[in-house]
Amino acid sequence: MSAADDTRFDGMLMAIAQQQDGIDGILSVFFSFLNRKTDFFSQPDMARASIDKAMSRYVALAEDRKRKAAAEAEAEAERKRRAAAAEESRVEVIEDEEEVEKAAAKAAAEAARKRQEELERKQRELEEEKKKAEGDEEANKPQGLPPTSTNGFEYANYSFSQSLQEVEVRVPLPIKGAKGKQLDVEMKQQHLKVGVKGKEPIVDGDLFARIKVEDCLWTIEDGCVVVLTLYKLNNMEWWRTVIVGDPEIDLQKVVPENSKLDDLDADTRQTVEKMMYDQRQKSMGLPTSEEQKKQDMLKKFMEAHPEMDFSQAKFM
Repeated sequence: MSAADDTRFDGMLMAIAQQQDGIDGILSVFFSFLNRKTDFFSQPDMARASIDKAMSRYVALAEDRKRKAAAEAEAEAERKRRAAAAEESRVEVIEDEEEVEKAAAKAAAEAARKRQEELERKQRELEEEKKKAEGDEEANKPQGLPPTSTNGFEYANYSFSQSLQEVEVRVPLPIKGAKGKQLDVEMKQQHLKVGVKGKEPIVDGDLFARIKVEDCLWTIEDGCVVVLTLYKLNNMEWWRTVIVGDPEIDLQKVVPENSKLDDLDADTRQTVEKMMYDQRQKSMGLPTSEEQKKQDMLKKFMEAHPEMDFSQAKFM
């Protein structure tokens, strides 16, 4: 039942609740109606099962709301604690602009170094997995680095996440309080450059695939991160990376969110779900939907021609 269906009887039910003095009264009226006008209670086990099912559903929804509210409250409390701690720990105020820039560049370089170390660690793990998988079928071997939960990856100089339609690229800057006029950002159909004017570009290279330049946009977040939204020209393709030459992710492990699937039209969603199914099948060394279809056709042909001997035949 949709949200609109859930609420369309609110007025009537609220009136009954007010007349019956609360929840117990409205439940009594409802069950009395079922008893007098339907055969709902003629099969007690089924009646209890239906009531239990409804109870379980709405108790779960209530608990989910409670958890979300608690998480939001905790996040807000944590944000306030961090803000207070940051304020208290501000012992020295750096007034010289050059010193501020040096401190920001140092912090950015240190963060980039840590991200690079993490990337190299994951690359070593990938090589070890490939060695262990030697001799296995190709579909069972790792095809790249494990993607993040947002189907992207974090490199030394940038990170990205993606859906089928778009890619979000986040580029940390070596300065604080950055303004648009200080930056050099170029988005071409198959090339991306991001940097601070007068300095070496932070990101500069060919894109993994073409983009719709006229639809793309960028902004500055917290004065220190450039956030770019790139719209894919081919919105039925997952990207292995953003910049050609950077380590690629394993597309077999990409999992789109169900909420994103709900936004697609029926034909596109069917295609995406088929892609997801085929990826799962390949990761388990099982036949894809096309391969299954061929196997089914072959099986029917063999059944229709029992006089033919297929014992020596080899099938791919």
